[in-house]
Amino acid sequence: MNNQETLLRVEHLCQYFKAGNFVTKAVDDVSFDIKKGEVFGLVGESGCGKTTTGRSIIKLYNITSGDVYFKGVRICAGTQKLKEELKACKDPARAHELKKQIAAAKNDQKNCDKMYSAQLQKETREKYEALLAKAAGEEKTKLEAEYKDAMRKAKNTRLVTQIQMIFQDPIASLDPRMTVRETISEGLVIQGERNKKVLDEKVYEMLELVGLVREHASRYPHEFSGGQRQRIGVARSIIMNPDLIIADEPVSALDVSVQAQVINLLNELREKFGLTILFIAHDLSVVKYFSDRIGVMYFGKMVELADSDELFAHPLHPYTRSLLSAIPLPDPIYEKARKRITYNPLAEHDYSVDKPSFREVRPGHFVQCNEAEYKRIMESLESK
Repeated sequence: MNNQETLLRVEHLCQYFKAGNFVTKAVDDVSFDIKKGEVFGLVGESGCGKTTTGRSIIKLYNITSGDVYFKGVRICAGTQKLKEELKACKDPARAHELKKQIAAAKNDQKNCDKMYSAQLQKETREKYEALLAKAAGEEKTKLEAEYKDAMRKAKNTRLVTQIQMIFQDPIASLDPRMTVRETISEGLVIQGERNKKVLDEKVYEMLELVGLVREHASRYPHEFSGGQRQRIGVARSIIMNPDLIIADEPVSALDVSVQAQVINLLNELREKFGLTILFIAHDLSVVKYFSDRIGVMYFGKMVELADSDELFAHPLHPYTRSLLSAIPLPDPIYEKARKRITYNPLAEHDYSVDKPSFREVRPGHFVQCNEAEYKRIMESLESK
């Protein structure tokens, strides 16, 4: 997995919300990357900033500071902190540097779609020129029509549409006034697809792919169960042929048996389309089964990141150990002896002088710790 291409890179992401003079640090200096084809699990208790991280990546929020790179292109650049620093800055040299950084961030976001569109058009042109050179007669006429349609889509495609989201609440995320057909095809319509026959065929294909039937296309969301609605949400994201899917607790509102069905569906789609998935959840059992790597969040910060097996075998941050101790097992003997570990950050850490940072303690295993904690962790690892 380490040799694979990095599809998404998040650097020092901060997402603050202001209410008067009060500032809530929903996400505070979070960094990670996701390799192409992997499932990256993001876990933590409710309110720790998991969903806000996903929504910030897909640009539903304007981030406060930090950068998000997708396919090597900066799609999110937080300038709020830079602007605040510029406002208070009295050093002309520093002010000039801040202005340059703000201008570069704005320019990157303005041109990211143009860069991606130009790349898509180039790839489309090369693909169809090679096919057209070998074709003749009716086949050539058909290819020319396809080429024209593909070029139109390449011109209209925005980079951020290659990231799609499956929302946590399957009923709140579907418009009750839109039929399933309208809901699933909406993304294609926005991109400029006007051929009703093409839209219908695509919608039917997606419905069958997620385990529903064609007849469901004319129905409304309230006519479906929770599991079926979540499948509609999956179909809506898959139809856009994305490279990355952000699955925001896609099974938390569902019954256990239906959870398994949706997880297996995502696994099948991952293999079929080569999807990369950011899987947000608080059910660690599901995350371990589904994820290649796991990041643990607490109070807006990433406290630990490692491969799935490594994290479960050697949890190093006390909050991770606390989370793992809360996992129930269907074994009465184990459950009777199981001891919950309570995490108290004030008792566990002294960050009054020595501030923590995200450090690599093993290859690919990162922990939020200060210098004293880092030494203790390294000593404990060496003694094993």
